[in-house]
Amino acid sequence: MRFLVTGSAGFIGFHLCRRLLIDGHQVVGIDNFSEYYDVALKHSRNAILETHHNSFKVERLSLEDRSELDRAWEAAAPDVVIHLAAQAGVRYSIDHPEAYVSANLVGTFNVLEAARRFQPQHLLAASTSSAYGANTEMPFRETDKAVHPMTLYAATKGATELMGHSYSHLFGVPTTFFRFFTVYGPWGRPDMALFKFTKAIIADEPIEVYGQGEMSRDFTFVDDLVEGIVRLAATIPGGDPVPGDTLSPVAPFRLVNVGGGAPSNLMDYIGELEKALGRKAKKNFLPMQDGDVRATFASADLLQRLTDYKPTTPISAGVPAFVAWYREHYGV
Repeated sequence: MRFLVTGSAGFIGFHLCRRLLIDGHQVVGIDNFSEYYDVALKHSRNAILETHHNSFKVERLSLEDRSELDRAWEAAAPDVVIHLAAQAGVRYSIDHPEAYVSANLVGTFNVLEAARRFQPQHLLAASTSSAYGANTEMPFRETDKAVHPMTLYAATKGATELMGHSYSHLFGVPTTFFRFFTVYGPWGRPDMALFKFTKAIIADEPIEVYGQGEMSRDFTFVDDLVEGIVRLAATIPGGDPVPGDTLSPVAPFRLVNVGGGAPSNLMDYIGELEKALGRKAKKNFLPMQDGDVRATFASADLLQRLTDYKPTTPISAGVPAFVAWYREHYGV
């Protein structure tokens, strides 16, 4: 099949594109190689994808440029579109709100307009567990209300879900949105905790542990996430709903968590990192940051009913896999 993947040089986009190429698909990636974090890492990921000379092409453009997006989309003629590109980061949104309005809202609007025009077989788009906001009932289920976002980042991602539903209803585009839960693994983002912790511990510098370490996350290993996305891509919304489904009554639209339903304590996560590195971390315990939540916990029931799959990689395997990549990539 022919896939169009936005954010192809990003952490998740790279892993997804590589999996699709290995599976024998044609892939066109879109990425603007933004400077939010080290661009060299994005170029390194992209270089690996470009070794698939006959089946991968990257279009270097911003989704905010609607005419360029339409040109690239029309040339790619994709069967399936997977929209991952976004301005990421919970805390960055507090000081740089305009980046989230531009990339997340305007960029996604342009993707939806292109889908309206070109009518792919299936449009999939990334959301986030942050959309659950102030919810405290665990595990987070897709049928829970998500109306109290804690940051502008979460608000923009929740808004794109609503935008996607309206376009699916009005123009009949089969659409699946998925909410990610703290994705980690090789080639991860430098602004995320595991990357920052690893870098600091190797340099014998203290790590900043927020929430006094009394936090938990439903950590999702990136290969597990990609498996979930690939299976959902083949699960086009329509037909009869399954138990606990979010299938819209007025549109071929569905919302799905992609998480394992097995949260880990932050201190256990750090403990696995210490074991993998063979040294103890110097810990600086701090209060919770603005916009943060104490815990995330995905219900994986709907994902499992739809795809017969849920993420299963434990942090005891995923964290050492990241450390092995980090040591090799940075030569430390």
